[in-house]
Amino acid sequence: MNMAPWMVLVGPAAAGKSTLGAGLAVASGRTFVDVDALGEVYYGEVGWSMERLRDRIRAVGRVAAEREWEPARAHAVARVVADHPGAVIALGAGHGHYTRPEPFDRVRAALRAAGRVVLVLPSPDPERSVEILRQRSLAAKGTDWISADGHDFLREWVRDPGVRVLATMVFHTEGEGPEQSVGRLLTMCR
Repeated sequence: MNMAPWMVLVGPAAAGKSTLGAGLAVASGRTFVDVDALGEVYYGEVGWSMERLRDRIRAVGRVAAEREWEPARAHAVARVVADHPGAVIALGAGHGHYTRPEPFDRVRAALRAAGRVVLVLPSPDPERSVEILRQRSLAAKGTDWISADGHDFLREWVRDPGVRVLATMVFHTEGEGPEQSVGRLLTMCR
């Protein structure tokens, strides 16, 4: 019996990972797991919570707090991958992006077990991807992902070379609805 996830979706915020993951799970008869929905349980195992993250953002700023939180995110990824064999897993944007080698190496080791790690982006053009993701983020969550000090998280996530190291394939969705993307991704993975 294969003890690995069937597919893990990675990428920046608003790329469509959760939407694609839920659709892929239904189409393939698999369980869907969204790390953003389960993360709090796993963060708690290593002394983190969303409340602690908010406190750290207030104390040191968003960028520094996100860096401090990297080991907790890496722990969550490793646990979700281990706990959900055969599933379709969507990693929130920060769960695929690391600036420090230790958490990145832990995630890379955990994802080696996955059948497929798919980087989801709207476009092969990074600037076009940032533009699309910013529009989606503003429409869906009211955020442009630019911190108070001017740090552009979307641009950082789109341009991150590490997430490309984690991925076994890159999948672009611009111009397609979710159903089309799910169908095309299923076809590509057969």
